Amino acid sequence: MPVFQSPGIASGLDVNTLVTKLVDAERAPAKARLDRADNKIRSQVSALGQLKGSWSALQTTLAKLKAVAAFQIHKADSSDTDAFTATASESAAPGSYAVEILATAAAHKLTSNLMAGGSATVVGTGDLTVAVGGNAFTMTIDATNNTLAGIRDAINAAPDNKGVRAAIINTSGGAVLTLTAAITGAANTLRVTQAGGNGGLAALAYDPGVLTNLTQSVAARDASIKVEGFAATSPTNTFANIVDGVTINVATAAPGNIKTLTVSNDSSATVDNVKKFVQDFNAAIVVMSQLRKYNAATKEAGPLLGDAMLRGVETSVRGIVADSVVGATAPYDTLSSIGITTQADGTLQLDETKLNTALGTNFDAIAKLFGSATGVGARMAAYFDAQLQSDAPITSRMDSLNTQKLRNNRDRDTLEARMKTVEQRYRKQFSSMDTVLAGLQQTSAFLSQRLGSNR
Repeated sequence: MPVFQSPGIASGLDVNTLVTKLVDAERAPAKARLDRADNKIRSQVSALGQLKGSWSALQTTLAKLKAVAAFQIHKADSSDTDAFTATASESAAPGSYAVEILATAAAHKLTSNLMAGGSATVVGTGDLTVAVGGNAFTMTIDATNNTLAGIRDAINAAPDNKGVRAAIINTSGGAVLTLTAAITGAANTLRVTQAGGNGGLAALAYDPGVLTNLTQSVAARDASIKVEGFAATSPTNTFANIVDGVTINVATAAPGNIKTLTVSNDSSATVDNVKKFVQDFNAAIVVMSQLRKYNAATKEAGPLLGDAMLRGVETSVRGIVADSVVGATAPYDTLSSIGITTQADGTLQLDETKLNTALGTNFDAIAKLFGSATGVGARMAAYFDAQLQSDAPITSRMDSLNTQKLRNNRDRDTLEARMKTVEQRYRKQFSSMDTVLAGLQQTSAFLSQRLGSNR
């Protein structure tokens, strides 16, 4: 029968603890080196990630400032928003226009005669055809749906109904059926005809010149306006490009009353874009300064202290915001001329009042200051586009760090494999020692027994 022996039984030593401590001691120097390398890699990957994030945010903001066309943000104001509202696209030209609302668009609506029996009134059977504009659909009305409510439901549920809505209005004297075109415009008139059956559906017929038992409660109508005295119509209440780049939405007709449409540069949107640029530029500067700083009191250094790439980016962007823009319109050829000044720590400060004054004085000059080929926005956008390319230094650095991390992981796996071999060697040595000690103990016991018996 085999004998199972735990390590250290013969020697009396705690072999498992001894082996663990010996292996840990042998592992410690290599593990410490790998831990230091991992910590440095993590620190630098995090730092480069912060850096890239701040540059990407600034790059996104610069998209609204890097071309003169990006400044073509216009707004359209109405002198009476109850009468009409308007919006302007980048192609709109600033100016003032006289607008007269002659009529608003309307959807055609028909109403049946009052039916004393309410929605349960039996109307008739046969084929009922409803047309709106050039689209028509036909329903078969029989004993299952020949009431006023049944006909309403048949119209609304018709699979080829492209634009008619039926409804019932209940009154103290009975009910009426209403039919309304879903779209406005003079061309979208309703027509209702019937055929076959018991003839009762004739009560719902509306076929001008033939039979009109339904009453027209609202006529189909186009919207009609005049701009600078020139007339225009639309099947809806929206007029696009009567003034190039401007959409007018009419709400209330007021023939004879002239309203004013004003198209102008949207300075408020430009101010918001400039403010966002200053905010994101400052955020990027703060991130860069934090990553390269050194705290003399704690002797702690930022992960990118002395980094040449970081130093080069800081120098470049500070130069861009400080330089005069070649070809800009004087006096607006520097950021400081419109109220953006550089502080001692490299961040920017915005005087919004000065910016608004400059925009009001010469909006196009500010657009050139940022968006011309040599403008601040264009140059900085191009610079960060290059810095964030797949082959840019920051990307190469991050790829290199990730490669180092993988190599460290492999080295750690190799170390652990070697430590298993070391552990096995120690256990084998202690096992051999246990065997020797066990033999010595048996010899000692035998001699003691023999010597004791000879007394």
